[in-house]
Amino acid sequence: MSEKQELIKQMLAMQQKFTAYEQEHGINSEEYYTAQPGHPLSGYSGEYSKLANRVAELAHKEQESKA
Repeated sequence: MSEKQELIKQMLAMQQKFTAYEQEHGINSEEYYTAQPGHPLSGYSGEYSKLANRVAELAHKEQESKA
């Protein structure tokens, strides 16, 4: 599996967990951005952004190699 595919797989798993938590508990912006250690969403937004940025970077590299 390529690095990009693995990152997308991780992102999808994170989205599933997030959606399940949101449906059960609801979410406010404070929980999303500044959840304290031990909270199920602790670090979520930063980690997800990091993965998304890396996927975009890899996609750009792929596109450049095909040009």
